[in-house]
Amino acid sequence: MRSKFSERIRNHKSRPKTLDESSNANAIKRLRYMTIAYSIEPIRIIDWKDRSAGHYAVCMATVHVLEPPRTQLALLHRISNIVSSELMLDEMLGEIVGLTVQVTECDACLVYLLERESGEIVLRASQVPHAADLGNLRMKMGEGVTGWVAEHKSVVALPSNACSDKRFKLFQALIEDTYEAFLSVPLVSGGDVIGVINVHHRETHEHTPDEISLLAFVGEQMGGAIAKSLLAEENARLMEETQEMKRQLETRKLVERAKGLMQHRYSLTEEEAYLRLRNESRRLRRPMKELAEAIILAEDLSRKSEAETGQ
Repeated sequence: MRSKFSERIRNHKSRPKTLDESSNANAIKRLRYMTIAYSIEPIRIIDWKDRSAGHYAVCMATVHVLEPPRTQLALLHRISNIVSSELMLDEMLGEIVGLTVQVTECDACLVYLLERESGEIVLRASQVPHAADLGNLRMKMGEGVTGWVAEHKSVVALPSNACSDKRFKLFQALIEDTYEAFLSVPLVSGGDVIGVINVHHRETHEHTPDEISLLAFVGEQMGGAIAKSLLAEENARLMEETQEMKRQLETRKLVERAKGLMQHRYSLTEEEAYLRLRNESRRLRRPMKELAEAIILAEDLSRKSEAETGQ
């Protein structure tokens, strides 16, 4: 069945796959669990949500899926193109999902990243949509097969009845945990584990040595790119925090100056001046910074007018 579907995709004219609100529930149910086929065109990873009027699709990422790379050289070429690009972290994770699907022909793929602050492994990307769980579903180092792989930097391949493995941890939110076969490999950067790639097959699946080695190769090569994206994301967050601190400091300076002017002009205490400024801000539904700037401007104009009149 997979080969027939793939052949139809290959023969179809190049255009992205999307769904709109006219798609019926049965089509949604079928496509929700459909494996991305090999194609020479972009295929969009779709996130599904419910509406009272029906269903609709939200495009999460577009993965350019090419003919499946069967050698490490072909994989390295694909990975080098990804690494040299300026993709955001979520887009990079989408590329990992696409590569993994090609290498393993799996029915589901999950990517977890290690959160340094908490030391937990967090779900960040998936083939089967899990919008509510991305960033929220997490486990401790050593917990479940995923945590074991991260802790030991080792591959785990379970060809059938994966949930019976003593390390397995079942998550009700993950339909993938009901699948038969399970392959898990670490994402590595500079010798350190930064995440885990999990591959699921609905039916029993014997993971070949080539399949395991290729997926491990993806984990090793893409680890550096992910680490780079994580660093860029962290730098952007720190930059935003720095800018926010500067904005708060600027606002505080303006408010303090405005308070001083109000104290002098209306013979108010510092607390009374602050309360009047705050209450006016709430009444006018304007930020205190804007009111403070208006008070300072009015005072400057008043002094300038008085100085001109005195002359």
